[in-house]
Amino acid sequence: MGGAPTMVQASLVLTDGLSLMTKRTVYLETSVIGYATSRPSRDLVVAARQQITREWFAAGAGEYELVISQLVVSEAAAGDEVAARARAALLRGIHQLGITEAAGNLATALVRSKAVPRKAAEDALHIAIAAVHGVEFLLTWNCKHIANATMRQGIEHVCRRAGYEPPVICTPEELTNDDQRG
Repeated sequence: MGGAPTMVQASLVLTDGLSLMTKRTVYLETSVIGYATSRPSRDLVVAARQQITREWFAAGAGEYELVISQLVVSEAAAGDEVAARARAALLRGIHQLGITEAAGNLATALVRSKAVPRKAAEDALHIAIAAVHGVEFLLTWNCKHIANATMRQGIEHVCRRAGYEPPVICTPEELTNDDQRG
């Protein structure tokens, strides 16, 4: 690995010149927080996503450095007061990335290029925050505007054109290893 360490490759350099790698980073988008904390659903797809998300937090989350942003905190605080408290409790202690001018500019570029629809500008900001901060994975259940295979190429192109490596956008079901599966 050449060059300066990124957020993903940040390392602790010991006095003898050796380094220890930190955990890989995961930006938690708000939909993941909602699925992890909501009451069990009777809808089979939603219930499956809830279970997968809860299992990911129980078995997989510890393998990663989890990060969020003020946007996640704000979105999680909306809606039903009891549910918002449960979401806030899950977010407590997770490192918060700044919403920088660079992230705002990249989000604007994602929308202007139509890589992300204008009506999903906040989704573009989630992607931009993760990209600007060098986060490796963006975890989401938003398959309409974020984890969308037809949009992925455009998102990646805009991020790279702006000088950022895009995060790997995936669901909790995808961000697992074989040891975590039952």
